[in-house]
Amino acid sequence: MTKTSIVVIPLGSFVRRGLSGAIHYILFILETFRNVFATVQCHHLTVEQMHRIGITSIPLVATTSIFTGSIMSWQLTYQFTDMIPLTYVGMAVGKSVMTELAPILTAMVLAGRVGASMCSELGTMAVTEQLDAFNVLGLNPYKFLIVPRISSAVIMLPVLTILSIFVGLLGGFVVAYLYKEVSFHMFFSGVRLSYKDWDFAVGLIKSALFGFFISSYACYFGYYTTNGAEGVGKSTKATVVFSMTSILIGGFALSKLLLI
Repeated sequence: MTKTSIVVIPLGSFVRRGLSGAIHYILFILETFRNVFATVQCHHLTVEQMHRIGITSIPLVATTSIFTGSIMSWQLTYQFTDMIPLTYVGMAVGKSVMTELAPILTAMVLAGRVGASMCSELGTMAVTEQLDAFNVLGLNPYKFLIVPRISSAVIMLPVLTILSIFVGLLGGFVVAYLYKEVSFHMFFSGVRLSYKDWDFAVGLIKSALFGFFISSYACYFGYYTTNGAEGVGKSTKATVVFSMTSILIGGFALSKLLLI
């Protein structure tokens, strides 16, 4: 075997597996879309998942968000001191939290908490043949398991992002007040200084897309899990890795497209 073959053959195998996986994932998503009306038909399952994804994540999201806004405010007050009016601290914190930090960090927190949990749950069902039992009984797994999870994540991520924005701004104000005595009026005047409804909308659009990424990867890798407990672990790892990567790439791409 030549040196070229040593490189080309593994590379070709990697590309082939990647393309096969991408096609498989697309077919999985198309099948999910064909059953999308299950969100309404099985609304009780959707509501249950919304509670699991959204309500139970509030403490973690709030904790993350308050420190995100605090760190941002601390850095800006430190950099702006004696150089730029501190009114602009509120403007910079508001812009960055609304359009970037809140949707991205909230999604990353949910990828680790909800995505991993969702994937391991479905993966365990797959390796214990519970998904096969659905098919034997004539029940559509997409209708009862996949669609409620994906639709719930798409709905609840923007809701959690709104909470994250509010808590992040509050944390930013508290730090600016304690560190440089920036008043409530001065800080939030800065937030309103360059506020645009579109900035807020961009954050929600991003969060909805991130919710789709997290839940679709979790459902896809969980649904096709094999090889017992080891396979569940590999699927969970793949869900988190793919989710995190897609969140960062998708965040950059949407900023480039929407914030012109």
